[in-house]
Amino acid sequence: MSWRDGIFPFYPQQRRAFIFDTTSLYIIITFLSAACTFIVILPGIRGKARPFWLLRVLSSLSVGAVILAVNFSSDWETGLVNVNTTYKSFSNIVMNVDIGLRVGLKGLNITLTGNPINQMNETINYNEKFDWILGKHFDEDYLKALERGLPHPILYVAEKFTYGSPCAVQSQFRISAYYASTMMWVAFSTWIISNVLFCMPNILYGAYLILVTASCMLLSLVSFSAVREAPMCTIAFGTSVLKTTFGGSFYLTLLTGTLCFLIGLMLIFLERTRPKIIGRLFNLDEAEVDDDHEDVFREVINHLEDCSSPTIPLQMML
Repeated sequence: MSWRDGIFPFYPQQRRAFIFDTTSLYIIITFLSAACTFIVILPGIRGKARPFWLLRVLSSLSVGAVILAVNFSSDWETGLVNVNTTYKSFSNIVMNVDIGLRVGLKGLNITLTGNPINQMNETINYNEKFDWILGKHFDEDYLKALERGLPHPILYVAEKFTYGSPCAVQSQFRISAYYASTMMWVAFSTWIISNVLFCMPNILYGAYLILVTASCMLLSLVSFSAVREAPMCTIAFGTSVLKTTFGGSFYLTLLTGTLCFLIGLMLIFLERTRPKIIGRLFNLDEAEVDDDHEDVFREVINHLEDCSSPTIPLQMML
């Protein structure tokens, strides 16, 4: 790229607005496809077990989809501010724009939308992603943004998160997001194991793993929210300040983790106090039938034992 007057040139180009994170979209489509597959085979499930089986499958798939989707989403913390600011560097032209910041576990997104969108013969509708995951450095993305000549508000917000910035907010968010993402992956592993254990006669172990899944999800929230206890750098545009709050992914994880915790406690309570209800929920009627056959077999043995020699019990012969 050539230089012009010692600075990077600005290339106006049509930008595409942020719609939805593609990775999360793929995950949701995958789980929806799995849910549709199970619904198709629903008629093959026998009578009374059908609604309980469908409830277990859909609830389990919902939990798994949330665990994976929020791990790649970019709205754990969000902020939006309307300001009058310069659009290009080394320019005195002031424009009214909306500047948004979306922080996720893998990086952040900075959005810029003009009011109105079409100004200066351009469509001002930007969404730029800056990653801090392993193998990809935030500063490299920032230098590429400088080379591309992105608008000044985007570069100003991104500069606050660079490694050499005095704000040092990148290390705070990156470390807390790293541990939060790790706990979410552990939660996904325990979710898989719990589904395997729920296919076995002893439901208690699956309930324990659901509690572990919920605990990992809640611990990820604690890890991510710990960054707010550190002093944060102010992102100011004149008198306006860009402030962030917890976003949709944070509250969705909180809701799902709390729900899993309540489900685990309920299953443990029912297993210990109402085992017949657990048998209906998890289609364990076969075990009760086996117990009935065993009782009949014992009655037959006792009857034959009474008819046989009293000195040689039939049970000892068997």
